[in-house]
Amino acid sequence: MLTICPYFHVHQPHRVKRYRVFDIGNDSEYFNASDETDLNNGRIVRKVAEKSYIPTNKVLKELLDTHPEFRFALSFSGTVLDQFEMYAPEVLESFQEIVATGRVEILADTYYHSLAFFYSVPEFERQVAKHQQRIHELFGVTPRVFRNTELSYNNDLAKWCEDNGYLGIMAEGWDPILEWRSPNFLYTPTGCSNIKVLLKNYRLSDDIAFRFGNREWASFPLAAETYTEWVRSHHGNGNTINLFMDYETFGEHQWEDTGIFQFLGALPGMLMQEGDITFKTPSETINEYDSVGELDVPHILTWADTDRDLTAWIGNDIQKDAIHKTYELEKDVMRAGDPALIEAWRKLQTSDHFYYMCTKWSNDGDVHAYFSPYESPYDAYIAFMNAMSDLQLRVTEALKRRHVEAEQSLWEQFVVWLKKRCARLPFINRRIHTHTS
Repeated sequence: MLTICPYFHVHQPHRVKRYRVFDIGNDSEYFNASDETDLNNGRIVRKVAEKSYIPTNKVLKELLDTHPEFRFALSFSGTVLDQFEMYAPEVLESFQEIVATGRVEILADTYYHSLAFFYSVPEFERQVAKHQQRIHELFGVTPRVFRNTELSYNNDLAKWCEDNGYLGIMAEGWDPILEWRSPNFLYTPTGCSNIKVLLKNYRLSDDIAFRFGNREWASFPLAAETYTEWVRSHHGNGNTINLFMDYETFGEHQWEDTGIFQFLGALPGMLMQEGDITFKTPSETINEYDSVGELDVPHILTWADTDRDLTAWIGNDIQKDAIHKTYELEKDVMRAGDPALIEAWRKLQTSDHFYYMCTKWSNDGDVHAYFSPYESPYDAYIAFMNAMSDLQLRVTEALKRRHVEAEQSLWEQFVVWLKKRCARLPFINRRIHTHTS
């Protein structure tokens, strides 16, 4: 029996509007463009809802109703859940409906879709805890398998997940890491003893996520029958085919006129037709199969670009400058203790902001340009850094206020103490009351 483990990631960032240098010190709203431009987050979420989330959820709910064996997993960023509530509550309700079937697993993630683990473990842990609480509030479940932002992974992250009680973690099944081995088995991360890593079969995943609508592709148009034959060819060479992709693959990245919804609706039944293939969630897969060996990933592995590393986010000087400035602010923003400032700072951690600043060219550059709402990477950098400069000013002002308040509080405490000490000396007590009043 061969298992299919589908997993879809649902995310939308709070895009930084075209925040100008003249706005610094005058405008504390970084994310919500007032007009219906390509940087209006509400407009974007509603557009993607119509093109992708609503029709895809409809297809998946029909598949769950038709095929009792059908299962899959989802992960949500906290930023997309917040925007569903603000701009498209019907989308959130449709996700809650399919999760309520009991056959859709939700994975753990960072709330703000950040790369915090590699820059600040304490901030990473705060975001994971907030994400877990939010998932429980909205869906009534507690995630048991971890999926980090951009599928970023290394041995240290796997160890953190094991120490924090997770059953498994997701990663890219990249050839240079696997060498001669197959991504269609479970592995134990180096330095761990209990947790298992599920590896994306990137060839079969990318056939849907990236190549499906490419009219120059030799397999275009891809039929469910053809894809089923490709999956069946892995019988005897693995336990599980892990198909990981963005949820927006359906209807947004691969438009409706490519036939993507018909393909999705037909595929599960086609795969299970002969009874030798079934579906499992990540937790079920982990519980079903043993690890076949150790997987050593000392350096950061992601699912992005041909390099499969962090260069999509920190590959040039402007990206490095932006992300370092962001995490340099952590100590002060947390000391300031202002919830609004902390929220703005965390929204600026979202990895998309740094992705938009990428200056790669060739095929990778084309992908970055497709996803970016800015005219150029430099426009993205300018808007981001202007917003960051304003945030730094606001944090500095908040710290000054706290310092003044702390001094005032200390003086008030001293006066109270002094009054108590002198309460038995009427003359001194009278002088103190006169002075402090």
